[in-house]
Amino acid sequence: MGYQLSKPQAEQLFRELTARYDLYAPVVKKGDGCFSDTDVIRYEKVSSPYEIAWEAKSDYSFKEALLPVNETLFYFTEDETTVPKGPRKDLLIFLRSCDLYGVKRLDEIYLKNGYEDFYYARLRKRAKFILMGCPSTCTSGFCVSMGTNRAENYDAYLKLSGETLYADCPCSELEAYIKEAGGAEAAVSPDYAAENREKVTLPKKLSNESFNKKIWEEYGSRCIGCGRCNFVCPTCTCFTMQDIFYRDNEKAGERRRVWASCQVDGYTDMAGGISFRKTQGDRFRFKVMHKIYDYEKRFGYPMCVGCGRCDDVCPEYISYSNCINRLAKEEEAHEE
Repeated sequence: MGYQLSKPQAEQLFRELTARYDLYAPVVKKGDGCFSDTDVIRYEKVSSPYEIAWEAKSDYSFKEALLPVNETLFYFTEDETTVPKGPRKDLLIFLRSCDLYGVKRLDEIYLKNGYEDFYYARLRKRAKFILMGCPSTCTSGFCVSMGTNRAENYDAYLKLSGETLYADCPCSELEAYIKEAGGAEAAVSPDYAAENREKVTLPKKLSNESFNKKIWEEYGSRCIGCGRCNFVCPTCTCFTMQDIFYRDNEKAGERRRVWASCQVDGYTDMAGGISFRKTQGDRFRFKVMHKIYDYEKRFGYPMCVGCGRCDDVCPEYISYSNCINRLAKEEEAHEE
């Protein structure tokens, strides 16, 4: 059982929610795409259901709502440090099924990987998730292959059809807002993609020889190391640090955590001129194997959720999904 709300009721619901929560959702940003006169769908704060891009997959994931691209960790002077205050409001994040599985991956890295990251944890503990349905598959996604097409651990499911807003709400706290807005009972269940155009077969077993295959240099020779695949990915977690010194007092400033990419030259550089991954082929291999091998070996399931954004954004048209399929075929042939 769920609810349906008219346009005035839906607007009232969002007014009440924005008084308590910061609502983050995918929004079409006109003219802000990479190329002239193109749009991009990216997350930002909303105050109405009619601002949200319900029909298309976002170009960037929900991740920047929980992990800001550029986040100040603390301010410093000559003799003290100060941690910035956390968010003033709780968060409501609108996302699709594959991305909700992405939250689980971020939680593993930032909350359960030996220690709890303070900055991520204080945002995560104040976040609720609104599922957006997928009545049909997107072009590049392969969520069915990854088992991430049906999410159930959502706080509410919302669907906009015409001017009517439909809601399924397991969370009693959010359900109270819907009832207060005058929502009428209705049968509502989430839309899930049952089949993808893109299908991926993960290697059943990876041999030691898989790390030395020629495909890594082949793909690496095409990769320009821009890092865009990492920035749009809902599960990539790499970052670097920046110390910013103020002009009026060079002994004071702030330390920031900034998104970074394992594909960018210099990311693994260390003191003494040491670099773990010197070639682009090495970096590409690391990214792919981390998604389908290293992470699974540690946590028991693949890191990739099959959203397909990396394929969409690559300026060199490198297909991560095709690489996985090719690797699986080569490993199968190796076993024979």
